Amino acid sequence: MGPKLMSEDSPAAEPVLQDVISWMASVPYLVGTPAVFLFGFIVDNFGRKKALMLTSLSMAACWSLKIYSTSTWALILARAIVGFGVSGSYVVTPLYIKEVSEDSIRGTLGSLVILSQNLGNLLVYIAGEYLCYNTTLWICLSVPLIHLLLFITMPETPSFLLKSGKVDEARGALAWLRCRQPGDAAVDSELQALLLEMEQDNSVKFFEVLKVLISDRNTFRAFRITLTITLARELCGCLAVLHFASLIFSQASGGWVLNANQQATLLGVVQLIGSCTASTLVERTGRKPLLGTTCLVSGVSLAALAGWFAVRAGGAALPVAALCLCIYCDAAGLQPVPFVIMTEMFSFQFRGTVTSIVIAFACALVSIELRVFQPLAVSIGLHFVFGCFAMVCLISTVYIVFCVPETKMRTTEEIYAEFMGKGKEKTRDCEASVTRL
Repeated sequence: MGPKLMSEDSPAAEPVLQDVISWMASVPYLVGTPAVFLFGFIVDNFGRKKALMLTSLSMAACWSLKIYSTSTWALILARAIVGFGVSGSYVVTPLYIKEVSEDSIRGTLGSLVILSQNLGNLLVYIAGEYLCYNTTLWICLSVPLIHLLLFITMPETPSFLLKSGKVDEARGALAWLRCRQPGDAAVDSELQALLLEMEQDNSVKFFEVLKVLISDRNTFRAFRITLTITLARELCGCLAVLHFASLIFSQASGGWVLNANQQATLLGVVQLIGSCTASTLVERTGRKPLLGTTCLVSGVSLAALAGWFAVRAGGAALPVAALCLCIYCDAAGLQPVPFVIMTEMFSFQFRGTVTSIVIAFACALVSIELRVFQPLAVSIGLHFVFGCFAMVCLISTVYIVFCVPETKMRTTEEIYAEFMGKGKEKTRDCEASVTRL
């Protein structure tokens, strides 16, 4: 919608300035940083289901405000509201998926978070190209309203119901999710495993979670790994590339045959293909190989992009191909896999708190990145900026290979046992070496 709002036939009272567009891009993440802690409280005290329904309400409020007014203040306020809802969805959705899914499909379902996001982006790009502004807004408003109505019929997660002392409801929810009868032996076995997890975590009270997270060696190591791969995900540069794709296309091609919205649609198709790849491969290859490979290829493509912008030679094929490859890798691994790993490395008691902290950290990083990307590109050149992004990806690849554990089909106890293994001393040395880099 950015190019449409900046054009002469803008639906706003007057064409929106580039600086306002920049603020619209970054303000959701500024709001999202504190919002994730509120959702962390809601998700642990009122449940995953109610928190997800709140995200739908906020998204509906965002689109309603845009329909009501096209003034600058309304557009920025709507983006702030959507930042509240999106940050909540990033906190709650991975938790809900983790707690309702079977181990054999946990990674695939977790990767659907980013696939759904990219599918939505693509549909909005297409609608923005072929439909009028208000029609697109009404379509966007219908999505959270439909989700809200449908999700009323969905169950709360068995883990949260057990935490609330509702054992019979938890058994019923688990049986419904597994398409079995409440008295089925498999349901009882899984319920007992969840009860055992609850009993092991009972000693950790809500206000002590953060203290234990820092003081316990294994939990803190898992937390440190989660923060590091989140840092890699947000500083790989893909989000900045997406928000300013039109600028990059225009400089790379010197007059690309597609307009700005069509360019965004092209990238949306690439994202969707990448997300489908993630859903297909995450259970086959494992989390670690997929994350490491996509991080490496993304770094190489960004380095090629930086080199092209430095010499400005070789036509438009190289930068466009490198740009698309970078976006593909982001959707195929860098975006979805850290969410899956994050939920798999922590027990029920820590998931809400850890997810809130990590998403707040990510929102803060992205808001800074989006605000400084364009000024940096103007002052020091796109080649230097992309070179920095490439360096982040390549260093992160080394960290992933040597320091990140495989979490596929493993319990938190098995992952922490690996942390405590005698053969893992070299991993700690590697972490120190990568940190010095």
